[in-house]
Amino acid sequence: MRVVIIFLLSALLPLSLSQERDPFAWLYSRRASLQADTTGGPCPDECDCPPTFPIAMYCDGRGLKAMPTVPSRVKYLYLQNNAITAVSDSALINATSLVWLIMNNNHLTSDAIGKKAFLKLEGLERLYLQHNNLTSIPSNLPRSLRDLRINSNNIDKVTPADLEGMDNLTILYLHDNAVTDMSTSLKALKSLTLLDISGNKLTKVPEALPEHLHQLYLESNSIDSLPESFLGGFTQLQYVRMAHNQLTDKGIPPNTFNVTGLVELDLSYNKLERIPPVSTTLQHLYLQANQIKEFTLGSFCTVVDVTNFSKLRTLRLDGNEISPQDIPSESSLCLRLASTIEV
Repeated sequence: MRVVIIFLLSALLPLSLSQERDPFAWLYSRRASLQADTTGGPCPDECDCPPTFPIAMYCDGRGLKAMPTVPSRVKYLYLQNNAITAVSDSALINATSLVWLIMNNNHLTSDAIGKKAFLKLEGLERLYLQHNNLTSIPSNLPRSLRDLRINSNNIDKVTPADLEGMDNLTILYLHDNAVTDMSTSLKALKSLTLLDISGNKLTKVPEALPEHLHQLYLESNSIDSLPESFLGGFTQLQYVRMAHNQLTDKGIPPNTFNVTGLVELDLSYNKLERIPPVSTTLQHLYLQANQIKEFTLGSFCTVVDVTNFSKLRTLRLDGNEISPQDIPSESSLCLRLASTIEV
């Protein structure tokens, strides 16, 4: 009797597993739905268009030397890390739905990008062109752009026409180029919150900086002076980095950095001999590797009592001409929140 029961159970078990407990049953049921989407054209053989995410096309790191054909359904196009040398006027003529175009780390040159190559991409929000061989910003960029990354090229000049009408741009990476002049090109960028123009050849701060900036990065240029009311017109600026420039005490107008709202200020690796006055609301100040000879407590606090003191948490003064013995004893009241003071 026991043998018969075991035989019956062994016969029923595979049947029950195949119908109810097969862990791969979901694959069989979805097999029909995982067909390639050919709406707007097939996916090029050299790229991947996942059936589960048909509006994306992955062509990154494929050794491509020319632009692939882009189906009209594609919104997210990844072409980074290839050897693409050109974008003709017709290369993206069918790709009018694009929202992201990622083309960093290719071999693009300015002469090989058509003047109308990006003109029809009216919904494009992100354009990544960093680490190419561009000498200028491409013409007729879409006004819908929110994030433009064109750093690490060979751009030497930015004109007002290059960025005209870009009211929606919030992020602009232009660092590590060879820019010497920006004229008033930034004036039109009314929505810009992050501007990185470090690692260029600027000798002065660009004119007409957008008033809604939140982060301003100007380090590794050749700026030796600042304009009057340099930070006076900003309402949201919190981070300013100007390390590795040629700033001197004479080139900084009085109370330039004594502005409410600033959280971080980096003036390291310049030629300052005195600590510039800063706001009591500043939290992080980097002054290392200058020529500062005196610890002036008045740069941080004009009045010290229970309610009046500096909010500074980080202060770097190492690599200057002062020692810990030069810090006055009353600094512990003014800088009571500082967790790091390096001298």
